[in-house]
Amino acid sequence: MLINDAFAQAASSTQAGADWLSLLPMVGILIIFYLLLIRPQAKRAKEQKQMVEALQRGDEVITNGGILGLVINVSENYVVIEVAPTAEITVLKSSVQTLLPKGTLKSIEPKGKTQKTKTAKTTTAPESKKAEDTGEASDNKDNEAENNTEKK
Repeated sequence: MLINDAFAQAASSTQAGADWLSLLPMVGILIIFYLLLIRPQAKRAKEQKQMVEALQRGDEVITNGGILGLVINVSENYVVIEVAPTAEITVLKSSVQTLLPKGTLKSIEPKGKTQKTKTAKTTTAPESKKAEDTGEASDNKDNEAENNTEKK
């Protein structure tokens, strides 16, 4: 017999320990994801839920759409928000994003609104009004000329 019989060898016990070590990076990644992503997000969601449940009349809020207003009425699922003295809207409680400190809405002054009203008044004068204005200006010039000649 030229060829000897080949027998399989038993696996060494060092490979079993290597299997656990190969899972260690995966476990580390899961722990990092939990600490950096999952836990802070759950904490924010809990704070948001508590804030929405604690809403009451008179609170100043910002919605997810960016609307600022004063809470007028709170029901189980909806909130009525006053956005202007004559305008109220009804939104879902869950769409309230931020609770503002008291008095914030009064401290916010719309700067663009005053500029628009000034420019609108000057540019939308009717033609007859313009004609009257030019007539008054020429009358004023005539009166000034007469006054100057009388003084001499």
